[in-house]
Amino acid sequence: MKVIVTGAAGFIGSNLVKALNNRGITDVVAVDNLTKGDKFLNLVDCEISDYLDKNEFLELIKNGAFSHADAIFHEGACSDTMEHNGNYMMANNFKYTQAVFDWAQKHHVHMLYASSAAVYGGSSEFVESREVEAPLNVYGYSKFLFDQVLRRQLQLGLTAPVHGFRYFNVYGDREQHKGRMASVAFHNFNQFNESGVVKLFGPYGGCEAGCQQRDFVSIEDVVKVNLHFLDHPEAPWGVYNLGTGRAQNFNDVALTTLNTLRRSRGDASLTLGEAVGQGHIQYIEFPEALKGKYQCFTQADLTRLRAAGYAGDFYSVEEGVQRYVERLIKKYTK
Repeated sequence: MKVIVTGAAGFIGSNLVKALNNRGITDVVAVDNLTKGDKFLNLVDCEISDYLDKNEFLELIKNGAFSHADAIFHEGACSDTMEHNGNYMMANNFKYTQAVFDWAQKHHVHMLYASSAAVYGGSSEFVESREVEAPLNVYGYSKFLFDQVLRRQLQLGLTAPVHGFRYFNVYGDREQHKGRMASVAFHNFNQFNESGVVKLFGPYGGCEAGCQQRDFVSIEDVVKVNLHFLDHPEAPWGVYNLGTGRAQNFNDVALTTLNTLRRSRGDASLTLGEAVGQGHIQYIEFPEALKGKYQCFTQADLTRLRAAGYAGDFYSVEEGVQRYVERLIKKYTK
């Protein structure tokens, strides 16, 4: 099997490359932009057949290259929700995805691509339906716009399978290069490991301190869902939510992180009240820059995903974050 992965050196892309390798698939063309060169570390333990810069790849597919590929995981995009340059965002997220889509349809290649829960914005409903989609930032809009293109094309008829995934709050291995856009679990780990203190947002949006809720989903589950649809190209084409279906608050992530670290040092676990009372969890004022652009609650509706045949369980925060932090401890602590 020949597979292309765009954004291959990034968080989700590199996990997909590794998962393909674990299946014995090594004919993997990795596409990325290594201007930030440290991302290469995500591919050091992976087997690939070729590496291409994103712009080189776009030129090649315009001329019909890779027409015999079996599938493409299109994870390449600007994932910085704080990026305000709309031209940059639209070129990297919308136009790039559209070019890959046009090529995949022309050459009958199965396309699996990254959308985002950011398309829902401040909505209180998270079902794959146009009337509840209202992005709050240009990142969300860039993802929303291609999902709309796909919907129109589905009505006109497609020539090859397309499955899009609206990722909720993904955390896990190979995200260390993401800086401020890394998961809250990763930041909590670093904060507590370095200072013994985890900092969370204070009250905002009608939520008490640390009680804003998100659907936190492990990269392990994200990979499983992607591979399920790779194995089942006949599953209904279109876009799917990819979360756990369970909203949990930031306090849960912080407490799981610090208690996993504490246990690794031989210390007893703490309750939330104890962690706050002892100063291990502290709350900061909600940033002005995020006001009006922040989702205080997300929870994936998995009805469509389940109907398409995915029956796997998803890790809770307590399960998935603990597994992740245990791996971080082995990697970063002595």
